[in-house]
Amino acid sequence: MADVENTVVSTRIRLARNLEGYPFPSHLKDERQAKEIIRLVSAAASRLYEFKLYNMDAISEEEATSLMENHLISPNLIKSKRKSAALINRREESVSIMINEEDHLREQCILKGLDLRRAYDVMSEIDNRIADSIKFAYDEQLGYLTACPTNLGTGLRASVMFFLPALTMSGLMPKVIRSVSRLGLTVRGIYGEGSEAEGYIYQISNEVTLGVTEDEILSQVEEVVRKVCELEEAERENLKKGSTALDVKDDCLRSYGILTNCAKLTTGELIKLAANVKLGACLNYLNINDVSKIDDLVVKMRPSNINAAAARKLTPMERDVYRAHYVSEFLKKESRG
Repeated sequence: MADVENTVVSTRIRLARNLEGYPFPSHLKDERQAKEIIRLVSAAASRLYEFKLYNMDAISEEEATSLMENHLISPNLIKSKRKSAALINRREESVSIMINEEDHLREQCILKGLDLRRAYDVMSEIDNRIADSIKFAYDEQLGYLTACPTNLGTGLRASVMFFLPALTMSGLMPKVIRSVSRLGLTVRGIYGEGSEAEGYIYQISNEVTLGVTEDEILSQVEEVVRKVCELEEAERENLKKGSTALDVKDDCLRSYGILTNCAKLTTGELIKLAANVKLGACLNYLNINDVSKIDDLVVKMRPSNINAAAARKLTPMERDVYRAHYVSEFLKKESRG
């Protein structure tokens, strides 16, 4: 049985939708039309749950970056600096809706671990309820109409975030990526298309959305997820037995030592060292109460999130000192033995 719990970080379901009668965001006539879409979507969402609305032209760059660090908005939304765009966020079950990004709506639900079916059920219910108030652009043959042809059909992207240190260290990731691609899935970095696989974190999602059902997409992704988990687990066993086993163990223990004793710590250092500590816990070299909390820790200690926690913009050195102290106290608390 594959070690899914210590390999899968999170699950994301994303639905791409557009309003009937409006051009795609990149072709909207004016700001008034874009604001009208925000108003319509906000009104529809407010009938379901209590959401928080962020207008991208009304929040600071710092706050926007923090939203991206928490995977609530895309890097593209920040890069484009689209004025007439917004985010609707419901913290329960990590539901969020980007408005006027590439499509009028990018609805997503992120859950910890492997939970594709529940994430889909949550997002599907919200999508259906919004559709009661707003008519989506839909074609009987093509399905949901989207700005990018790759999202036509269901408009569904089922993504799973993996922690794959052993496959990376063994040099097998290129082979895994090729195999996954042949199955119609794609592998990206931690922040999606064009991003890097920081801390051995990779994202696998379906590429095909047209001509398949939602259930077929979910089943295929689930099958690939379990296969990748099995491959990672096998390589972790090889790490413990191979010629570099002592070096791997030493890196894990040294990383824990640095994180619990350093006076300052950069984001890059944290990402690298925390990945080694998590690997050490997975290989039973280190005792950590809840390994999944290390993923949350790395997100929480990103620059804009630290500034948000401190309620002011810290200098880079102040952030590094804050990060070092927080991480040290966290790991000491979470360690057992």
